[in-house]
Amino acid sequence: MLDLRPTKCPRVAKPDLCISSCFDSGNITVIAIKGTEADLEIRPDPFTEAPDNKTHMQWFHFRVSNALETKCTFQILNAGKCSYPDEFTGYRACYSYDRKTWLRAPTVYSAESGVLKISITSTKDTFWCAYFAPFSYEQHQDLIARCAGSPLASVRGIGWTLDGRDLDLVQIGSGNLKAWFIARQHPGESMAEHWMEGLLTRLLDPDDALARRLRGLFTFYVIPNMNPDGSVRGYLRTNASGANLNREWCSSDGHTAPTMSYSPEVFVTLQEIDSTGCDFFCDVHGDEGSPHNFFAGTHAMPSWTNRHAKLLQIFGEAMHAANPDFGNLLYNYGNDEVGGAPLCSAAEQMGQ
Repeated sequence: MLDLRPTKCPRVAKPDLCISSCFDSGNITVIAIKGTEADLEIRPDPFTEAPDNKTHMQWFHFRVSNALETKCTFQILNAGKCSYPDEFTGYRACYSYDRKTWLRAPTVYSAESGVLKISITSTKDTFWCAYFAPFSYEQHQDLIARCAGSPLASVRGIGWTLDGRDLDLVQIGSGNLKAWFIARQHPGESMAEHWMEGLLTRLLDPDDALARRLRGLFTFYVIPNMNPDGSVRGYLRTNASGANLNREWCSSDGHTAPTMSYSPEVFVTLQEIDSTGCDFFCDVHGDEGSPHNFFAGTHAMPSWTNRHAKLLQIFGEAMHAANPDFGNLLYNYGNDEVGGAPLCSAAEQMGQ
């Protein structure tokens, strides 16, 4: 006879936290877990050759399980060895229960010990914690699919990364002026692809009068993610080989760039730009320390003139008038001396 009466489950001790990063853009190494506290370390990018000659790291992204109604404490022990440790001061880590809505967690950085401490009291069994709200490779695929499905856009691959991923180019509009937008040369700057999603969504809105006018004035060439390999691998600044793509736009310091073996993403992008021409170029980044939206001009290129300065000023004032969230030209990296920087970064190379 089958007894269907409920039985009492034996009480078991609550398991320790379970922490993993084996997923798209994941990055963390578990050093130790004791109850609700964990010691962690960020996994560094591959070594970057000249002109950087260093190893970068700052991006982290991990999943935590067994956390229901638990006050969790995570100590990132090597935060002081990151590329921009000072920018952890005043910083708050991101966390999410559904990977769509991201919240900010109490975070404290000790410059003396070099330890970043994140505290999260979880209301769910599982949550994700990241340096910034991720933009996953699946989100990238969804974005490309939406563009490909629009009658206002065409999508094509212009080459492959070292890991064999497509480098996607979205073309919109039919105007005589050629406008190029690229983003996420540094994969840990995921906010740049969130920005790109907004740009493409508006440009492809058939009911937006301003977008319609721009599509008639410009032909837009948009690469939403210049570095899909680094994005998936959970790197801060490099591609699969360790190349800082924003230092690969020409040779410098005895380093030959770009090449198909080290920085194919830049190599094929430059080929496309040479083919189409370029009247406007925008390279979208995210800054670790500045809480502002701003333009970083190309003041350091040898050909910088007062005309360029005036155009940048007009552009910045127009952006601020259109959207007060834009921080105008008061917020930037400062004006470098003309000719004071190499042309190996995208902005200087294209400006020159």
